[in-house]
Amino acid sequence: MHSLNSVEKGQTEVLTENDTGDERKMLAELGYSQKAIKYYIEKPYMGSLQDADQVSEMLGTCGDTLKIFLKVDQGKIKDVRYQVLGCPGAISAAMASVDLVKGKHLEYARNIDDGDVFTQLEDVPAKKHHCIQLAVKALHKAIDEYKNGNGRSENIKCQSICSTPGECCKN
Repeated sequence: MHSLNSVEKGQTEVLTENDTGDERKMLAELGYSQKAIKYYIEKPYMGSLQDADQVSEMLGTCGDTLKIFLKVDQGKIKDVRYQVLGCPGAISAAMASVDLVKGKHLEYARNIDDGDVFTQLEDVPAKKHHCIQLAVKALHKAIDEYKNGNGRSENIKCQSICSTPGECCKN
């Protein structure tokens, strides 16, 4: 009896073993570049960061949902992870945006635009350009919320006395 213990294998190894090529072929036929397909298949920055300095969410008009986790150290983005409930366009755009900003200053990352992510992906179908916009907007939102007091309720000090618990310091 042969047993495959995926816990001992890296995420990329397991995904590659399960990739029959059909998904790659279909995505290529739809207009995704090989680089965009690789981001989608491997999902190198998919997940969460337990010690994130900022966690933000964004819902796209198409229904795709992105949750972004930022770890910041001395004004630089030390690490980024996304959780994505969405299509290959949203996933590949989120993964590509991480490669553009990881290790960079917040100001640099805040100036990343749709064209930068599109260039990183090389090509995606025209109908998926809104996915790139969603990934960029989620990144910008996380950076803005981080700069404005982290946007996390545990880091906000209440400036008033509240009569009803839970009503104090609502964002």
